[in-house]
Amino acid sequence: MLRVAIAISAAGGAFWASQDESGAHSGVTVDLAHALAADLGRSAQILPYPNSNEITEDAARGAWDVTFIPMDDARAQKLDFGPVYNASESTWLVRPGLALETQADVDAPGLRPIAVANTTTGRAAAAFLKRTQLRGYPTMAEIMEALRTGEGDAFAMSRDGLERLSRDLPGSRVLPGRFFEAKTAAAVPKGHGAMLRTVSVFLRRCAQDGRLRAILDANDMREAEIPAKLTQA
Repeated sequence: MLRVAIAISAAGGAFWASQDESGAHSGVTVDLAHALAADLGRSAQILPYPNSNEITEDAARGAWDVTFIPMDDARAQKLDFGPVYNASESTWLVRPGLALETQADVDAPGLRPIAVANTTTGRAAAAFLKRTQLRGYPTMAEIMEALRTGEGDAFAMSRDGLERLSRDLPGSRVLPGRFFEAKTAAAVPKGHGAMLRTVSVFLRRCAQDGRLRAILDANDMREAEIPAKLTQA
């Protein structure tokens, strides 16, 4: 059994997966998990988490074997990273009724920017803000509720996910530009070199044989570019 950690929300994209009423999971990371397990002649055990921070913290406890997760220096203290398979802009989803137009508009006294707590994008957003302070929430459900009630003014995340979330929040808008480029990669708990080599070879093979392109397309990511380093033989 190959234990694969994923994070659940309605955002979708290269990192977030979804869970239906029956408990079944779907998304890019789920498809990658099953493809990797099939290559190894094993079954995939999907382990859902509410956010990337909890995945990271569970690594040291040996709770999972591999994950696909945004990378940053803080997270690299606990995880070893393989190839990046997606890079996307991080920007802001502005709540309905609030007239913000630019990245700079979010960084204003009195504004209430929010993010999923202890995540790569959250850390980048906090570093970007100089005149106001970021507030973190543990789950996507709490993030969306904060935007609906006006407790939060602008939510930081990757553009592809925010475009999906905006459909469920009429009157919201995704800001142009970016404050950060999020890179999502394969990862393993620190020191698990054999699994890191295995998943690294797998991702490169998937990029070269078309499986990665097919997985992205099947999950509404037809415009996502595959990093050139993955496709080079």
